[in-house]
Amino acid sequence: MVARDMVIRAADVRLTLGGAAPVEILKGIDLAVADGESLALLGASGSGKSSLMAVLAGLECATSGRVEVAGTDFGTLDEDGLAIARRGRIGIVLQAFHLLPTMTALENVAVPMELAGERDAFARAEAELAAVGLSNRLDHYPAQLSGGEQQRVAIARALGPRPRIVFADEPTGNLDAATGARVMDLLFDRRAATSATLVIITHDPALARRCDRVIELADGRIAA
Repeated sequence: MVARDMVIRAADVRLTLGGAAPVEILKGIDLAVADGESLALLGASGSGKSSLMAVLAGLECATSGRVEVAGTDFGTLDEDGLAIARRGRIGIVLQAFHLLPTMTALENVAVPMELAGERDAFARAEAELAAVGLSNRLDHYPAQLSGGEQQRVAIARALGPRPRIVFADEPTGNLDAATGARVMDLLFDRRAATSATLVIITHDPALARRCDRVIELADGRIAA
């Protein structure tokens, strides 16, 4: 088997939040994720999995330790630098869909790519929406879409720029079981088509087992 490069490396990562009464959320996380791997971060609410994702995705700065993602040392970057580092390299799918209500499905996918300087952003967005089965919803606004359709738009938006890494934080949390299962099938299919590294945050062991590897968090530490 050919060894794969590590696209994410975390060493002794700690995160402390709060001023007068600080709380240590992450307590020395060591983690390496291979390029193209699918990884589940499994744990109960409050275990630190969403905070770890935020640090690895550059949405939150670690208090200490080293975080290197796609060859970039996140510890050397300020907020603007992290935003630039994420652009085109990291896609994020959240439990709340975070679609702009005044934009159509097509605009929600195309405009972020256009702002990032991508060529043919609207044509690519149309192709991404077709890939998630929404060719007939291009001109619909989020309020005109079901929850499952909105999450499919969010997946198209995350994967449109062909990022090297996709983070998904409880992506089916706002969906019923049947719709959630269809959305996860779609996410895994699109991830396979683009060869992206996928990191899923979940409390669902059945969903976690679909990934190449499962890491269980408890009380801010890797438990298994």
